[in-house]
This record gives sequence, structure tokens and C-alpha cells, in this order.
Amino acid sequence: MQIEPSYKQLLARARRMRTQPTSSEALLWSHLRAKQLDGNKFRRQHILAPYIVDFYCFSARLVVEIDGKSHQSVQARLRDEVRTRMLIEVHRVENVVRFGNREVLTDLDSVLEQIREVV
Repeated sequence: MQIEPSYKQLLARARRMRTQPTSSEALLWSHLRAKQLDGNKFRRQHILAPYIVDFYCFSARLVVEIDGKSHQSVQARLRDEVRTRMLIEVHRVENVVRFGNREVLTDLDSVLEQIREVV
């Protein structure tokens, strides 16, 4: 039986994650922060309990996730599918887009364009 973390625990974890971003998260954030992407405000490490999403644009109801190697297994993909369904059904997120770390680091322009199209 898995117990969901409290909001206070999620908040502490999100704050830690903001201070220690992956290189791909830091790079993407440098292009999303301060309404740089067509004036859209994004939040990073945003809590949508019981999850913390990498980036969230409230006005577009868009979640952007950056996935590393830990998301490549069959089990991880199934967990990601459940997570996506819950975000859509419970939090009324309209879109969840996922990019791999490598994709962000090597083809940032394409990633930004794909986000721009969804927003």
C-alpha cells in the first residue's frame, strides 16, 4: 500500500527539484521563464497533487515533461500513462507533452516549436 505524500512534502520536494534541475530542464527553463515563449507564463516543478510536473502553463492547461532514461522501461511507460490520464481527468489538463532529455539538449528549437504549437 502506497501512501500519497502530503502537500507540505510535495512542496519541499518541488523546491529541492527547482534548485537541482537536470541540464535539459535548466536549458528548457531558460527559454520558457519570464514569458519568453510568446508571452505564455510557465511554472517549473509545479504541484498537481500527487504529482510534481516539470513545467506547467496554466492558461493553456499544458504540462511539459522531460523524461530521462528512467522513463524508458515498460513499467515506467505504464506509470506515465496513468499519470497523464490522472492529470487530464482530475486536474483538467488539456495536453501533456513529453520530450526526452537528449531531444531537449540536441534539438531545442524543435522542442520549443512543438510546445508553441500546443499552446
